[in-house]
Amino acid sequence: MPKKLRIGISGAGVFGGHHAAKLAAHPRIEFAGVYDPEHPERAQALVDVHGGKAFASRDAMIAAADAIIVASPASVHFRQAMDALEHGLHVLVEKPLATKLEDAREMVAMAEKQGVILQVGHQERFVSNAIGLFDIPENPLSIEAHRVAPYSLRGTDVSVTLDLMTHDLDLVNLLAGGEANDVRSDVHTGPSGHIDDARAEICYPSGTKASIHASRVAPDRQRHMRIEYPSGVVEIDFFNRSLKNGTPFALNAGFADEPEALDSLGAEINAFACAILDGGQVPVCGISGAKALALALRVDKVA
Repeated sequence: MPKKLRIGISGAGVFGGHHAAKLAAHPRIEFAGVYDPEHPERAQALVDVHGGKAFASRDAMIAAADAIIVASPASVHFRQAMDALEHGLHVLVEKPLATKLEDAREMVAMAEKQGVILQVGHQERFVSNAIGLFDIPENPLSIEAHRVAPYSLRGTDVSVTLDLMTHDLDLVNLLAGGEANDVRSDVHTGPSGHIDDARAEICYPSGTKASIHASRVAPDRQRHMRIEYPSGVVEIDFFNRSLKNGTPFALNAGFADEPEALDSLGAEINAFACAILDGGQVPVCGISGAKALALALRVDKVA
């Protein structure tokens, strides 16, 4: 029987817990365990349920794994991922890839130097693929996206642009093609002390114009996108998992029942494992993550 892929998790928060459950259930993965220097009791609680080891140090986890998942706060993604990449481990980093563009570029360069996989956790890619969105043979004329939620402390170590809008920026980059040639934004600092509400108007060389709004001080939760093509309009509700298709293209109205949409986190982890074990395609590579980060920083007016 082929050797299982040993994967550890950096970070024992909510998302680390979700990852631990997926790793423990995967037939081709050995869940190595968790390291969390701030909350060792959470790491122990996770391994009590899912197996593996609560590591006493990052070095110990790196020595016991073939790959790691960075599920820590965004502000420490760079250092934790680089520690693993420098030791020749494959790395899956939850979005955003980093908080500084120069750090993201260094991560991409190190992964290339070491010949290892660097994948970024933009899960909406899997949902959009289940819809068939990437198969439409037209460039969008315009894209409108809204991703808003009530305030919570989770993710507030960075701006709402890096925390929430990054999902839509990644999709817009892919759908519009190329890099944005004009970005105008209106951003507002909120209770987190960072930008908690952001609106961006983005133009691409392809002619696509995007209007993106993200907020974590909204009264309710919404995640929807409207895409106008020359042949019609597509409307997606990512929160309620519904689709309206006004184009002649055969999109999947029942996408919510597809495995990669039903369990996008599981699909993300499976793709990571297959890329390592089988040489499969990396769905969101480090370069794509860096491009989404670059655009987010332009929206935040720091780049």
